[in-house]
Amino acid sequence: MRHFSTRSVLTFGTCLALPTQAQEIKQEAIQEKPNIVLIYADDIGYGDLSCYGAHRVTTPHVDNLANNGIRFLNAHSAAATSTPSRYGLFTGEYPWRRNGTGVARGDAGLIIKPHRYNVAKLMKKAGYTTGAVGKWHLGIGEETGTQNWNGRIAPGPYEIGFDYSYLMAATGDRVPCVYLENQEVANLDLNDPISVSYSQNFPGEPTGKDNPELLTKLRPSPNHGHDQSIINGISRIGYMKGGKAALWEDETIADSITSRAVRFIEQNKEKPFFLYFGTNDIHVPRYPNERFRGKTQMGHRGDAIVQFDWSVGEVIRALKEAGVYENTLIILSSDNGPVVDDGYADEAVERLMDHKPWGPYRGGKYSMFEAGTRVPFIVHWPEVVRPGISDALVSQIDLLGTLAALTGIELEEEKLSDSRNQLPAWLGLDNEGREYLIGAGTSLMIRTKDWKYIEPNKGRQYNMLTDTEMGNSPEDQLYHLRYDRGEYDNVAEKNRLKVRFFKQILEEEKSKGGGLNL
Repeated sequence: MRHFSTRSVLTFGTCLALPTQAQEIKQEAIQEKPNIVLIYADDIGYGDLSCYGAHRVTTPHVDNLANNGIRFLNAHSAAATSTPSRYGLFTGEYPWRRNGTGVARGDAGLIIKPHRYNVAKLMKKAGYTTGAVGKWHLGIGEETGTQNWNGRIAPGPYEIGFDYSYLMAATGDRVPCVYLENQEVANLDLNDPISVSYSQNFPGEPTGKDNPELLTKLRPSPNHGHDQSIINGISRIGYMKGGKAALWEDETIADSITSRAVRFIEQNKEKPFFLYFGTNDIHVPRYPNERFRGKTQMGHRGDAIVQFDWSVGEVIRALKEAGVYENTLIILSSDNGPVVDDGYADEAVERLMDHKPWGPYRGGKYSMFEAGTRVPFIVHWPEVVRPGISDALVSQIDLLGTLAALTGIELEEEKLSDSRNQLPAWLGLDNEGREYLIGAGTSLMIRTKDWKYIEPNKGRQYNMLTDTEMGNSPEDQLYHLRYDRGEYDNVAEKNRLKVRFFKQILEEEKSKGGGLNL
């Protein structure tokens, strides 16, 4: 077994003084660069994993990482929806600063432009082979709606720093329902070319709205709009024709992308690698493989959590068989909070029982309340990270700054953007973490370790389709989360000085520029 200690480079430009907890850890430099695997779940909430308190579903592989690593209690995604969370994760820039980072269509152009510095470029500079596997949802090609799906599409992951990619172009509920391997549709028969439209259907192509008798696997929930092109017995958002040999089957998506993640590990075990593994689970449409159905009493949603845990287990197995497990930093998290009914009648609501995907918090996906961005976050690194639980305030926005510190790469402020070096917190050496972080929905909010302020706005208070409280109000909102986890006691009137302080910080953040994408 190899033995490693924390890098002597817990630095970013200048050396940081290590907390007292670090005194027992040797200060010698790591002799080999650690491999880094980022496992990024989709729509898995704070309360969806057994290591975070779920009892209706068991996630032993995730629990193993949590029990032998750091399990964070106060970790946040960059946004409460998929595309902006991934943008912030890779670029280190708050997505609310940048126009065009909202939830992307399946034919969206590349949102992270090739000139933009990001995590993949950082890891390449540090000498890593880089791979992106699974859900992408950051667009591809020059402009929205202009892709030629029957050839290589660029710019894409390669142009922003990924050596290898095997991706779903957007989400499971959006066309095109095909995999892109190194930016070309996998298994495409050029005699059956693909066409995609988000404005009108193609003549003769059935839809879920007009041909419900063809919906053999899942039907859309009323009024959600997932009733356009039918792929694999499930209707989607958007219209598509052709590419029959390349279409995915929803029940084998986890198998397909997990096998590519495993293959990437096997092929790159002799050199340091960075792997982004974005799972499709548990985003809609949820239609897990038959071998996972019935593993819980919660139907497809619960069984998809079990399927996600299997994928985690396969990655762990691959790392061990490749002999690199001990020298691999694994980061596991989710892109945003949970949603139960997000467009398909899969009995997720009816079979939820006493399971609480949001844990003890209010809101969920799409919401400015806490469950919108408070997500599972686990850091596992044998012989370096000592097992424990941390309530440090951490954010996925800091992946860029933290990996820069880990690899000893110095970045100027322009490339860092909003990202900061939080390596001590991520390794369990600092229990405080960030001073504050900024989130956005209909307006901006600011979050410290114990306090949360939400700006007044005119947004709707409730999303009837997803049964989600949105956290909007025309009044100032201030919550002391140490005593009020449910955000029910608005203490803004009693703490006008603190409200004024938070408003001032938000104005300063706005003045730094960007699109203010609200």
